[in-house]
Amino acid sequence: MEDHNWTTSLSKKNAQRHYKTPSLALYLSAHLAQPPSPWQSSSVAQTKNQPHHHHTMGKGGALSDSVIKKIMLSYSYVAIWIFLSFTVIVYNKYILDKKLYNWPYPITLTMIHMSFCSTLAILLIKVFKLVEPVSMSRETYLRSVVPIGALYSLSLWLSNSAYIYLSVSFIQMLKALMPVAVYSIGVLLKKESFKSDTMTNMLSISFGVAIAAYGEARFDVFGVMLQLGAVAFEATRLVLIQILLTSKGINLNPITSLYYVAPCCLAFLFIPWIYVEFPVLRDTSSFSFDYVIFGTNSLCAFALNLAVFLLVGKTSALTMNVAGVVKDWLLIAFSWSVIKDTVTPVNLFGYGVAFLGVAYYNHAKLQGLKAKEAQKKVQQGDEERGRSLEEREGGDGEGKKNESEN
Repeated sequence: MEDHNWTTSLSKKNAQRHYKTPSLALYLSAHLAQPPSPWQSSSVAQTKNQPHHHHTMGKGGALSDSVIKKIMLSYSYVAIWIFLSFTVIVYNKYILDKKLYNWPYPITLTMIHMSFCSTLAILLIKVFKLVEPVSMSRETYLRSVVPIGALYSLSLWLSNSAYIYLSVSFIQMLKALMPVAVYSIGVLLKKESFKSDTMTNMLSISFGVAIAAYGEARFDVFGVMLQLGAVAFEATRLVLIQILLTSKGINLNPITSLYYVAPCCLAFLFIPWIYVEFPVLRDTSSFSFDYVIFGTNSLCAFALNLAVFLLVGKTSALTMNVAGVVKDWLLIAFSWSVIKDTVTPVNLFGYGVAFLGVAYYNHAKLQGLKAKEAQKKVQQGDEERGRSLEEREGGDGEGKKNESEN
């Protein structure tokens, strides 16, 4: 009985270590497509000379339940993120568009969001003490959080500004360049290795987006520049978030992430706001603050920020890219059917080409992750066997020594 518990607990430790940041796509292909495998427990069982099939069945079943639970959680994060992202995009478009609510102040809108997020995060951590703060040195804050805050402010400012000039559907088509930007920045920051076939794939995505742009009815050069800039900053931020959350060893939950990032983001946005939007707002005496519109919009933005940190922190940037593709198709359909934006056949053909490129990129990335996963399992199995051999040899040596003393 003790022996079985020891095996189980060790297996759980290995499983937890192995599945700390699960990728939804990786789980789906690696574990749902094939029967549950014993993984670590089989090697431990073998080292303890237990019947192999007994532990495989028992432990495999339990592990499979935990894997399914993690898949369901990942699906929930993805669904929440898609819904909130969809809501915030449509809501922001409604507020900023001159034909709709007609309030074209993207920096001010983003600052309202960040003020709301900062206040809620500070209340939850400092006043109500519902969330434990993270101990972080000033140096770590300046090196890790400040760059993410700067990139976030730039990304939000530019992407919100693009809604004034471009249709929702075309903005989503331009966002298909996100994997291209994530990969390119990953290569620059030594997080990805350069591969010529991947780069060819990236060029095919870019080609598809170029066709979509060519077929755009409401093409605006300034709007396109704003959106491309937003994509570049957002991709850099995604790569840096993974570096911040993983390799630095700082575990920030969604609330603490906002507690550190939102005030920093607000401070960066204040600089362009003073010169760009403040003089215009000061001269616009007719403006009255609509608490219902801006309150609900800020609440959605706060919830989206939580969902983004949850999705990247608990799954991976890759899962977010896959979820993003689903959300983009939904938004294009909504933009065409409800907002009545013009979506041309050339638009759709170009986006279709880009979509296939993105799908292939995600598939190739998944294969690479599966290969790494399999390699890790083999290495861990070898380590376990080596350790058990040492233990056995050590035990035999002790026994012989005791016999000779007797």
